[in-house]
Amino acid sequence: MPDRRAIVAGLLATAAFPVASQGARLHKAMSTIVPFKASPFPYRGKLPDGSAPFLDVTAADGRRGHTSPRGGIYWEDETYSDRSTLLAVPKGFDPAKPVVIVVFFHGNGATLQRDVVGRQRVVAQVEASGLNAVLVAPQFASNAQDSSAGNFWTPEFFAKFMAEAAQGLARLTGAKAAKFDAMPVVLVAYSGGYNPAAFVLRNGDIDGRLLGVILLDAVFDDADIFANWIARHRKSFFVSAYGKASASGNAEIRQLLTGQGIVPSSDPPRRLDAGTIALLASDAAHDSFVIRAFVGNPLQWLLARLHGFQR
Repeated sequence: MPDRRAIVAGLLATAAFPVASQGARLHKAMSTIVPFKASPFPYRGKLPDGSAPFLDVTAADGRRGHTSPRGGIYWEDETYSDRSTLLAVPKGFDPAKPVVIVVFFHGNGATLQRDVVGRQRVVAQVEASGLNAVLVAPQFASNAQDSSAGNFWTPEFFAKFMAEAAQGLARLTGAKAAKFDAMPVVLVAYSGGYNPAAFVLRNGDIDGRLLGVILLDAVFDDADIFANWIARHRKSFFVSAYGKASASGNAEIRQLLTGQGIVPSSDPPRRLDAGTIALLASDAAHDSFVIRAFVGNPLQWLLARLHGFQR
């Protein structure tokens, strides 16, 4: 079920901060968790290969569910019905300056308020990076061992999601939705967020706006999709920091790229420039990787190296 307490808390937080006048610099951080129409779930379609419906189980009482390879059967009403998306804007955000949208895809067993905001401090890391950025983070399978992308498997659906995010950010900040519609995007995925990230890249919904990709211990599959995207988008950056959990997937990316004459760096980048490709090994634990990887607060560290968007 949707995290109703998180939604209510987000709405109250929004009410506490008056919407900024158009073009005004924000004096307080703003965040909210709101339901989206164009959300990853509920999803009533088929698996990406078309082999079976996503909801492949029906109980005697009519409840429908999905069989996850890792988690077993999850019921739609408990796991795949949360339409929530987190929108966050840091203190000092100035819509009159160049802005970047950071889109964050969470991993397995997560909810937005408890994990993305609380445990992983994603909102705090984006703010501490110094970027003139806004954060958008959708809820996927709620608190479940499932990496399914749901509606994000469908071509052009992610573009609809981003259009709705632009409307929400406009209401939150007072800037025009058209401005957010045209902003460049950095896509970040942790752990099980690899699957929706891979399909966003494969479908190419926002290719013209995508500055680059940051993966945090996330290449558990779809290495070929990531490698192909890197090879076809040499003016974008790609950084994958990883531990033992996703080492094999990152090794596959390196092998695929090397076969095409592309040699990724193994060193942390000084800047996230166009064409930066780095695969960064770490001994850090998987469960805390978003806050402790090759450096502490790796998302903050990497975003701070994206030039041209300082607050």
